[in-house]
Amino acid sequence: MIELMSIAEKAVYWTKTTGILPAIKIKDEDDGILSYVGAMLEGGARLVEITMTTPNALKHFEAIAKEFQGEILPVAGTVLDAASARLAILAGVKVIVSPTINLEVIKTAKRYNVACYSGAFTATEVQTAMEAGVNMVKIFPAALGGPKYMTNLRMVFPEVNLIPSGGVSLENAAEFIQCGACAISGARNFFNYEMVKQHGTSWIKAQVSRYMEIVQEARKNAPPLP
Repeated sequence: MIELMSIAEKAVYWTKTTGILPAIKIKDEDDGILSYVGAMLEGGARLVEITMTTPNALKHFEAIAKEFQGEILPVAGTVLDAASARLAILAGVKVIVSPTINLEVIKTAKRYNVACYSGAFTATEVQTAMEAGVNMVKIFPAALGGPKYMTNLRMVFPEVNLIPSGGVSLENAAEFIQCGACAISGARNFFNYEMVKQHGTSWIKAQVSRYMEIVQEARKNAPPLP
């Protein structure tokens, strides 16, 4: 069945089934990025976000697309304009993530038949993103509203796909899911330079696996939304 899905449909499917959208943020060019992505794949991730603020991000997208051949869908984060979106897509990106609702970015993603996840916070912003045709909505900063804010938004928009980002942790990830989020996102909770230096990439694999376990268990015990 998944073989018949479009790229956008596959991105949404994998985001929902894994329940995670891990990100890697590095300040300097790092040739070890493929090993980090590989560890996330081993842990169960099927999408990995690299922010456009990362040095040589386009080169990283090309390398990920070539190395993993569709096993991992490269995701471009912090996409602020249509030109950046197009360059990322041409480099192999299959999901465009913007921190805001940028209609030109959304149009570009749709033109090239890739998924688009837009950032939003208020109910008005969520509705605007949905009407613009985004596939999923990232609620940022999620810590500001907290887990129960997901319930508030789902009560108004029961069909929306919400991904909280910013402030999600091992301690509160389950509550975000139980309150209506379909997946969780983040960077430091999935990739931490210091922890990788101490424990190697096995730390990344373990973090990804742990978050996926939390999500799956939370779904089993999630109460019906009000």
